[in-house]
Formats: sequence, structure tokens, C-alpha cells
Amino acid sequence: MSAVITPFPNRSPAQVGFDRTELQRILDLYGRMVAAGQWKDYAIDFSRDAAAFCAFRRAAERPQVRIEKRPALRSKQGMWTLFGEAGQVLKRGQELPGILFPIERRLLKIVED
Repeated sequence: MSAVITPFPNRSPAQVGFDRTELQRILDLYGRMVAAGQWKDYAIDFSRDAAAFCAFRRAAERPQVRIEKRPALRSKQGMWTLFGEAGQVLKRGQELPGILFPIERRLLKIVED
């Protein structure tokens, strides 16, 4: 029987971050959007309550897309939120792939025979 030892069991973490698979999925999408000419720059922000990934068309603009992970909302609205350029909520959910789908859909092109 193995036990998980936490240094401070009643304390929340000092900051929220992305785990390796989440960050890999987000950066994979970022690379595809850069290759398509949609995005040019990005920023990552880690705070006590949330982690955010912002993608920019140009560095001097507001982010075109902001992907936010807020674990406190896990049991309510879902911990993932996709924000648009004007700050509007485009999608909320429990899982990252569902949140990224509206962005990935932009990369799909219809191919005719």
C-alpha cells in the first residue's frame, strides 16, 4: 500500500500551471496556427488562481485567443475557458480538447476531388 505524501495537505498550490500533456497540446496547436500564418507570438501567465496561454496575431495587440485553466471551477462550469479577442467567453468545459476545437476548426479546409 503506497501513500501520497503532500508537504502541506491543507494548502493550495502557490500557482496554477499546465501539466506536460496540456502544454504539449496547446503548443502543438500554436505551431499549426503559426504555420497557417494566423498567430505570430504567445505569452503564458501563471498565477495563484489560474494559468493562461495567450496567442497574438502581432506582438503589439491584444491576444486573439486566451486559453485559461482555473481549477477552482472544475466542479462548477469546467476548469477550461476559451476567450476571444474582445474578452468574450467562447467556450467553457471540463476537457482541453473540447475547448481547442473551435480554434482547430479554423485549420480545416474542404478538399474536393
